[in-house]
Formats: sequence, C-alpha cells, structure tokens
Amino acid sequence: MCGEPRLELVGETLTLSGWVARRRDHGGLVFVDLRDRTGITQLVINPELAPEAAQLAHGIRNEFVLRAEGPLVARGAETVNPNMATGEVELQVASLEVVSRSTPLPFQLDEENVDETLRLRYRWLDLRREKLQRNIRLRAQMVGVIRREMEAAGFLDIQTPILFKPTPEGARDFVVPARLQRGRFYALPQSPQILKQLTMVAGFDRYYQIAICFRDEDLRADRVQELTQLDVEMSFPDEELLFELMERMYARIWRECLGVEIETPFPRLTFAEADRRFGTDKPDTRFGLELEDATELTRGSQFGVFAGAEAVRFLRVPQEYSRSDLAKLEEIAKEWGAKGLAYLVYDEEGEVRSPIAKFLSEAELAAFRSDPASTVLFAADAWETTSRVLGALREHLGRELGLVDDDAFTFLWVRDFPMFERDEEEDRWTAVHHPFTRPTKEWEERFQEQPKQALAHTYDLVVNGNELGGGSFRIHEPEVQAKVFELLGLGAEEQRVKFGFLLDALAMGAPPMGGIALGIDRMTMVLAGEPNLRDVIAFPKNQAGVDPMSGAPSDVPDEQLDELGIRLVEPPG
Repeated sequence: MCGEPRLELVGETLTLSGWVARRRDHGGLVFVDLRDRTGITQLVINPELAPEAAQLAHGIRNEFVLRAEGPLVARGAETVNPNMATGEVELQVASLEVVSRSTPLPFQLDEENVDETLRLRYRWLDLRREKLQRNIRLRAQMVGVIRREMEAAGFLDIQTPILFKPTPEGARDFVVPARLQRGRFYALPQSPQILKQLTMVAGFDRYYQIAICFRDEDLRADRVQELTQLDVEMSFPDEELLFELMERMYARIWRECLGVEIETPFPRLTFAEADRRFGTDKPDTRFGLELEDATELTRGSQFGVFAGAEAVRFLRVPQEYSRSDLAKLEEIAKEWGAKGLAYLVYDEEGEVRSPIAKFLSEAELAAFRSDPASTVLFAADAWETTSRVLGALREHLGRELGLVDDDAFTFLWVRDFPMFERDEEEDRWTAVHHPFTRPTKEWEERFQEQPKQALAHTYDLVVNGNELGGGSFRIHEPEVQAKVFELLGLGAEEQRVKFGFLLDALAMGAPPMGGIALGIDRMTMVLAGEPNLRDVIAFPKNQAGVDPMSGAPSDVPDEQLDELGIRLVEPPG
C-alpha cells in the first residue's frame, strides 16, 4: 500500500497502485505523489533508467490511476520529507502503467470551502479527500471495537427486518408499497425496538445489532433520515452491568481511535437535576455557568415580571457586558422563546448597572450580587421556557467566552426522564421516550393517576453536550403495556390492530428486558470533531433529503405505479 514503504524495505522491488495526488515535471525527472487510503509514496521517474515510463509520465494528471513497479530507495538527507510517514524513501520507477485516466475535476481535493452540494454531487471524489478518508476509517475502526466488546460480553448479532409494520414511535415512517398485497404498505423501521423485545421473548437473552434506521423528518447538521445505531437488548437487565459495559466500550473506542484515556465510571445525573443545573437534558459539563433558581426569593418582588412568573432563574457570567452586547444576547434569548432578557451588570468597581435594580429589594440584590466585571442574566417565565432560554444562552456563552476545552471529553449518564408529555395541539399524552418504556418502581402502580409527574426507567448517554444515545427498561407485562397504550389514546381495538402481535408475545412468557441504542453517526461525529453529520457518512442525503449524486428520490414510471396500485394526487413538479 502507498502508506507502507519504510527504510527497512529499501532495496526491495515493490509494486504500488493508487491515484496521482500531485505531479511535478522537472523536464527530465518526473516526481509523482501516489496516494491510496493508507497514505502517499513519492515516485521518481528517471528517463535514463526508464525511458518508456518517463514518456508516459509527462502526460499524467491528478487523479489518474497508476500502477508503478521498481526498487525502493532511500532519499538523500537533504530531500527527506519529515511531514510524510514515507518521507525517508521513494520508489525508483522501472515500469509504469496508466490504469485509468481522469477527466478535468469539478474541484481539487485540497480545495477549501467547496460548496456542499457540489461535493455531494461528486461524492466519490469528495470521499478521496484526506478528511473524509480519515472520518470513514475512524468510523470503521470504532464499529470494529464495538463488535469485539459486545461479542466478548456474550451478545449475539441478530439481524432484524427492514420491511416491517408501520408503528407510531415519534417520527414519520417511510412507507413502502407492497406489490403482492396491493393497497398495503410496509414501513422502514425507525428502530428495531419491538423486534428486539421479541428476541428477548424468544429466549435470546443478549442481542445487539448495527442497525440502519429510517425517520422521515426534517434535517439539520446533526440529523439525517437514514441513521445507523448500535442497538442492544438484554433479558433480566442489570443496569449496573449495562452501564459498565457501555463505559468499557467507550473507553476502548477513545483509547484505540484517539489515543485518549477517559475516566470511568461516568457521572450520573437525574433529568430533574440536569434540567435544574444546566437547562438541558444533554449538558456540556466541560465548563461551569450553572443555572441558579430565584423563584421563591422573588415571589414578593416589586419587579412585577419576577413576581408573576412561574419560575425566575439566572446565570452569572464572568464578563461585563455593554448595552450592545446585551441586545445581541437578548435576540438569542428571544429566538429560544424569551419575551425579554433582564440583567444586572457589575462594573470593575462592583457597582451595579441595570434598569431593574431600583425595583429589587436589598435581599434580592444581595442574593444576586456577583463579582466585579460580571453580568447576571435572568429568565422569568414557565419553568420549561427558562430552561430552554438559559440552557441555550449558557452553551452560547461557554463557546463565546472560551470556557470550553475542545480537547476534553466529559461523559455522563442522565436518568429518570418524565414518562409522558402533553401534546397541547392534539390534546393528548405522548411518550417522552417511546410507548414501551417501563415506569420507575415507585410509579409502576400509579403512572395513570399523575402522568405529568410519572418517571420512566430511562437513561441517556451524553458527551460534551451531545446525546450519543439512550435506552430504558421495557414493559414486559401485557396488562401494563395495555394501560400505557390506553393513556396514550389507543383504544382496545386500535391496540390489537397496531400491536396485537406484541401483546400476544408478552402474554406468552416474556422476561424483564432493557437495553440501549447509541447513534453510530453521532459517535463518529464526536470522535472526529466534525460539526456536520454528513461528513461522517459515506453517501448522505442533503438537508432536503435529496441525493445530488444519483438524483434520488426520483420519478417512477406510470406503469410501475399502476402495478403497485398507486395514483399520485399531484404530479411531481
């Protein structure tokens, strides 16, 4: 391979094949950097030693595919390239073959800031770039570690179907028409959730799969419609065993892929604590700036905005902000749902500057007192709104003030999420995690009585503010599962239509079960330090769900639609 030649191979005749990364024609000698996924070796073509190869070399261009053969020689001391792993040697070409030619390139591989649509249109070329080569190799290396750890722990790799039954799990399904049953549809799985539970009922007590999942949802930089996850399930689940296995796996991934040691066991927070301290269920704990609560303190405040709010919370920021700075922060707060942004600014002498200071009591001012050259930012609203606003401001300020250590990795578990949330538009309860999640022990008998307060036996794994995945213990009693479905608005008949097979399985000797699903794409994104999820996937769609390379999704001939029994209400534009 092109990245392998070293001094110990000098004198041996080697054959190297790869792409032309660079050619330098000195009139006589021609130098070619030959590249494959392992690296680059310099070829030297001397017309006196290989006249036919030299004549051929004058016509080659970047991205031609070559095969070169000749002795490996040591470079002179003055020509050693310390920036290349193979920089002490070069191949003295005896014979050269142009295996394949390249047309002019739409962009150069070392070109910066190439439009993403152009990159995706020529993805095969984009994937030759060093960064993407590294990302895809890193992903493969990580998956290899995962498989070794899972199999060493006794988990079986079991493949579940891609064509399955549409089930409500939170996102829209991608549906697939069934030609042999006209008018009916499969769904591509949003996750193998029900199927992995059935493997437990079937007696396979430890299952895992590198599973492809499909969710028809709007896309962002960190979200795609086709995602890959590590899917794990075990019978008679032991939370400590599961956590320890995941922590051991992550420690090995970071050690082998990055050469970084991460500390285990990971800290654990409840959802309520994470929300209270950081305003989010996926906190970045590489820096402080924790939220503080002033709700009780301000119940009788002369400042009406505080006195009348459900919650009053604040952040102490180690920066004295100007009016223009505060105006920018207020715009950010409003983007996250705030009506405004109250503040107290302390100057270098510790004097306070704020239009609300005159409305605050001595006790309030004493509680909010902060260091000189600092600012206190307030949110007064519903509790959920204060979390959303101050959590977003905290993350923004952590980056803006340089408080984040980009070389650090802080992992933690967040546990005991709410079991249900209210969908006000549809006036019904929905499952926060999924409808098969088990209530915590103290809520098993009464989750129907107080669904807003009920907690689920759930856990998310978070690193540096990124949710890598989550899991839960599952409901294995059919009567409990039916009660959850009922609370979610599914009547007995609808339960049988959508989930009859699951309820039947749970009634035939189902063990307790639990597991976790971790996003392979998101994990690679964190490992590689990439802000864009599409740069860790070989062939992604763009943000519109379109593949610029192939043109998918594409039109289907009328004959095929007729065969499937499908008629388009509106022809594609």
